Amino acid sequence: MPDPVVTVHDFTKRYGDFTAVDDISFEVHQGEVFALLGPNGAGKTTTLECLEGLRKPDGGVLSVMGVDPTREPRRLRNLIGVQLQTSGMPDNITVREAMNLFSAYHRVAPRLDLLDRVGLDGKLSTQYEALSAGQKRRLQLALAVAHNPPVVILDEPTAGLDVQSRVELHSLISELQGQGVTIILSSHDMAEVEKLANRIAILLHGRIVAAGSPRELTTHGAGLTKISIQTERATVSELTTLPGVTQRSARDGYDIYYSTDPAATVLTLLEHVKKYGDTLIDLRVERPSLEERFLEITGGKEAIS
Repeated sequence: MPDPVVTVHDFTKRYGDFTAVDDISFEVHQGEVFALLGPNGAGKTTTLECLEGLRKPDGGVLSVMGVDPTREPRRLRNLIGVQLQTSGMPDNITVREAMNLFSAYHRVAPRLDLLDRVGLDGKLSTQYEALSAGQKRRLQLALAVAHNPPVVILDEPTAGLDVQSRVELHSLISELQGQGVTIILSSHDMAEVEKLANRIAILLHGRIVAAGSPRELTTHGAGLTKISIQTERATVSELTTLPGVTQRSARDGYDIYYSTDPAATVLTLLEHVKKYGDTLIDLRVERPSLEERFLEITGGKEAIS
C-alpha cells in the first residue's frame, strides 16, 4: 500500500484537566473517504481542527502530505480545503466576491464553474446574509475545493440541505474522490457516511473504539440479523418468544426483531401469520445499519457533532 497522505500517530489533546483526545492513531490514503464518527464530546472536531492547524496537539505526530500542520501552516494552506461545521463571512459579501477573495488567497483563477456545479450560478450577486442555510453550505464547499487541494476536510458538509442538494453534493464528493482527492469527513448522518466512506473510525471519550469499512463495522458486533415484519392485523406483536431473538422493538407499523438464528425466526413468524389468518404486507431481512451498529458501540449515544 502507498504511503499515507494523512497520518495521526499517538495524538493527544487536552483542555486543562480534560483530555479531549487520548492517544489515537490512524492513517488515510490517497483517494479515500475517511469518516470520523462519535457522539458529542468524543474528540472528532478537535482532531479535525488540529489537522487543519487551528489547534496545537499536546502529544503525538500529525502529518498532511508530510507537512506538520502546527509548524508549517503556510505550506499546509494550499494542501487542504476545509469546510468547517460552523463558519461565517461578512454579511454583505456577494457569492462572486467570496469566490474571488478565496481564489486570490490561494493564487488561482476564480472557479465560477464550481458555483454553477453547486447550483449557485444564479446567486452570484446575492449577499451572503440573503442566502439560505443550504446555499451557504454549498458555497462553503465550493470555496473549500476552489484551489484543487489534494486533501479536503468536511465537517457536516450537507447539514441543512434539502434532498436534491444532498444528492448533488454527494455526487461532487464522489467526483473529487475519483480525481484522487483524499477526503476526511465528519457527519451525524449515518446513511451519508455509509454511502460515501471507504473507512470509518468511531471515537468515544477521546479514543478510537472501532474502525473499519462500513461493511466490516455492520457485519461484526453482536452478530444479529435485523428482521422487520408488517402484517395486516399485527398478530405477530402477540408473540412473546421467538427462536434466536435477543432484542425487539416496533417502528412505523413494523415489528422488528434482532436474531442470532434468522432462518428459525422467519419460519416461526410466517407460520404464526398463516395460523392466525393474518396477511403479510412486508418482510425484510437485513444486517443492522451503520446507525444501529454505532448506537451499539457507543451505548446508545447519538452522533451529535
